Amino acid sequence: MTVDHAAFQNLGAHRFHGAVSDDLETLFTILADLPSDRAGVRLRGIDRLSRYLAPDGRIGAVAAEVLGDASRPVRAILFDKTAETNWSLDWHQDRTICVERRVAVDGYGPWSMKAGMQHVAPPFDLLARMVTVRVHLDDVSVENAPLLIAPGSHRYGRVAIGDVPDLVRQCGVHACLAEAGDIWLYATPILHASDAAARPTRRRVLQIDYAAEELPGDLEWLGV
Repeated sequence: MTVDHAAFQNLGAHRFHGAVSDDLETLFTILADLPSDRAGVRLRGIDRLSRYLAPDGRIGAVAAEVLGDASRPVRAILFDKTAETNWSLDWHQDRTICVERRVAVDGYGPWSMKAGMQHVAPPFDLLARMVTVRVHLDDVSVENAPLLIAPGSHRYGRVAIGDVPDLVRQCGVHACLAEAGDIWLYATPILHASDAAARPTRRRVLQIDYAAEELPGDLEWLGV
């Protein structure tokens, strides 16, 4: 697996065709006991999954292509979109990270709790040095709510909510279609959205954020 680094820095996204096609059955087994009635389930402490997410694992190696061997998974979520959980998502940037505990550090805030885990908005420069990996466990067609991205939007820094529509129009929209076993790699701050599926079938996506640095002060990544 290789990434054209210049193209990735320009567009903020890259597709790896069939990166984990041979591992799908194992991944299904690892994730089989997770709730299937919620839009997203935050993951932590699944030993068999951790091996895949490490820098030398099938999934973690994708992030390491950009961040190097120091990359580490710092948040993981399983999204399970079905006819019963067929949500939509407005255009936005991901702006928070997951940490062990709340510690006062300049430039970090506001704070929030999600699924019992402490989250905080870091300085944007930190987000700009992160990548996000999406592992597709099912096919994603145009009618099955592919992730929509605004290519290159990650290069504009923190985008004010009121400026999002204009920047999306400026950058254009790309639908990230996928086959089961594909991996998409993104710059974490890229503007993205998702419509409700027109013809919903199951669409499971394992999403992992990666970073390659320690946090300042006494802040610590919660990790995966």
